[in-house]
Amino acid sequence: MHHLSPSGRLSLPSPSRRTLLRGIGGAAVLGAGLPLLSACGSSGTAADPKTVTLGSNASDAVPKKAFAEIYAAFKKQSGIAVDVNTKDHNTFQEQINSYLQGTPDDVFNWFAGYRMQFFAAKKLASPVDDVWEKIGGNFPDAMKQLSKGEDGKYYFVPLYTYPWALFYRKSVFQQHGYQVPTTWDQLVALCKQMKKDGLVPIAFGDKDAWPAMGTFDQINFRLNGYDFHKSLMAGKEAWTDPKVKAAFDHWAELLPYHQDGFMGRTWQDAAQTLVSKKAGMYLLGSFVAQQFTNKADADDLDFFAFPEINSAFGQDTVEAPTDGFMVSKSPKNHDGVVKLLEFLGTPEAEQIYLKADSSVVAASSKADTSSYTALQKKAYTMISEAKSLTQFMDRDSRPDFTSTVMQPSLQKFLQNPKGVDSLLSSIERQKKTIFASA
Repeated sequence: MHHLSPSGRLSLPSPSRRTLLRGIGGAAVLGAGLPLLSACGSSGTAADPKTVTLGSNASDAVPKKAFAEIYAAFKKQSGIAVDVNTKDHNTFQEQINSYLQGTPDDVFNWFAGYRMQFFAAKKLASPVDDVWEKIGGNFPDAMKQLSKGEDGKYYFVPLYTYPWALFYRKSVFQQHGYQVPTTWDQLVALCKQMKKDGLVPIAFGDKDAWPAMGTFDQINFRLNGYDFHKSLMAGKEAWTDPKVKAAFDHWAELLPYHQDGFMGRTWQDAAQTLVSKKAGMYLLGSFVAQQFTNKADADDLDFFAFPEINSAFGQDTVEAPTDGFMVSKSPKNHDGVVKLLEFLGTPEAEQIYLKADSSVVAASSKADTSSYTALQKKAYTMISEAKSLTQFMDRDSRPDFTSTVMQPSLQKFLQNPKGVDSLLSSIERQKKTIFASA
């Protein structure tokens, strides 16, 4: 089962990385054929103090079961039932705006960062500062920063996360005597050596158009820093800025070492070249591990942070897409909602989830990591020690901008890196139009 795409949804016309997340657990694809569940019938009725309603995008089998176990534990502890209204992951995504403007459930699954701030700024979500007074000690500062709206209030309770990094096989590095690169020059030198040794230096597949966004993110925040990257994603910086051009120039230097034929290759197929030791490295999220179905191969998998480009920023930013919960604008059962979110912000709730889905790690710095694999432990440390956390281009920016402008633009760049100036002017023009709209 693990060789299928998570949720089996990546072949949609404009899929983005967010469609992956629910299915990260590999086996989650088992849920892909499930019929959609209808609402549980509680919306529109008077509030029951013993029930909290929750809108869920966890339509795949693995996360769905994991969440059900969390809610059962909460009911046992508090006597409050969680009435879950599950919608297909993509449908939930497409309808979220109208859903939140109508009569939404009390609580809903969502993503940290810009995606959360967008609804907070539109007053379609309730602040949860009272919850954070209780749970604040469970989370590192970077995770707190990720959970706040632009007004400085908390709107989000994170549950799990995972890092993007350069993955490699320990045995391949040992065999060739490769050292893990920590600077850009070392990375380029390693790519050259791998090419000489007959390896594909960097596995790559961009058929579904989202993986390239992850490469841009790494280069941009390593070169220009977290603050500039975040502002650029939020539409506040110009794509024609020389800093952005410099990021693309660095990428162009690395392009000859990317796997050929990437336009026709999915991320899973690219991952298989790492499994079969044909490729030396692969820049992706830790869900790449689900392609390593043989235990010996899985135990051989390791990763390192994207190397430093600018010493002013070092390797202090980690791309760690984070999933969790938000509260709708006027929840019917406010007291029950506060109790539920306080429970969801505990290491105990995270443990329940992680037992069912081992491809992600806890967002809390207090979580019990004793059952983690070596790879999970390393991912957890990397995230909890990061100075700043980003989400991913399609979560740190407007989804309409990333899907209609950035995905095709990055593919154009990959196929013709020399045309970057006119491309950046075109991105900037389209950005102004999209960000000016409501």
